[in-house]
Amino acid sequence: MTLRIAEIFGPTIQGEGALIGEPTVFIRAGGCDYRCSWCDSLHAVDSAYRETWRPMQPDAIWEEVRRLSGGQPLTVSISGGNPAIQDFAPVIGRGKAEGYRFACETQGSIARDWFGDLDWLVLSPKPPSSGEQVDWEAFAKCVAAGQGAGATVMKIVIFDEADFNWAREAAARFPDLPLYLQPGNPEVDPQTPVDLETLSERMLWLVDRVTEAGWFSARVLPQLHVFLWGNKRGV
Repeated sequence: MTLRIAEIFGPTIQGEGALIGEPTVFIRAGGCDYRCSWCDSLHAVDSAYRETWRPMQPDAIWEEVRRLSGGQPLTVSISGGNPAIQDFAPVIGRGKAEGYRFACETQGSIARDWFGDLDWLVLSPKPPSSGEQVDWEAFAKCVAAGQGAGATVMKIVIFDEADFNWAREAAARFPDLPLYLQPGNPEVDPQTPVDLETLSERMLWLVDRVTEAGWFSARVLPQLHVFLWGNKRGV
């Protein structure tokens, strides 16, 4: 079995969501069933980059993770693109046998049996600003597939008031899922410097909106990796 891999990198820290700050090696899969307007990983999404994706066997993927981590178990994050397009069960099985922990981030459009083998399943439905439409029936199937996982959480990127209101509705659909909100980064070009002042203002706006609304079940976090490294790839 061959998997399409856009990049494998780390160790570094997880920059967002429930595992923010966690030392992590990242496996970024190539290919996605979405085309979000503000995607910050087009090199792993757009078919124009297909020639840069490496066809790799699960054993080869795992050996690269072991090399990067020095054979010391840590958290491995499978992301994309949408990693649920492909079968990462063999990679997860190999790593779990050696004491590694696994997280996967997906938009929740495709359910996979291997979701239940994860330590963390991060479901990130895309709000209106993305230009995509969430299939909530498919999302619910992803939640069900993650029943065996150590934890299933929801993470939503917020760009504007419409996204904020949509996120409240999304949270009401799945009240049992721990929820993480983060302000979106409007500048995704790897060559363009990030305006940290603007990012800080967006973070403060989101904090104010959550507190004004009395939405105390949500946890608000920054995209820490953007503050540290901007739009640079591979960190």
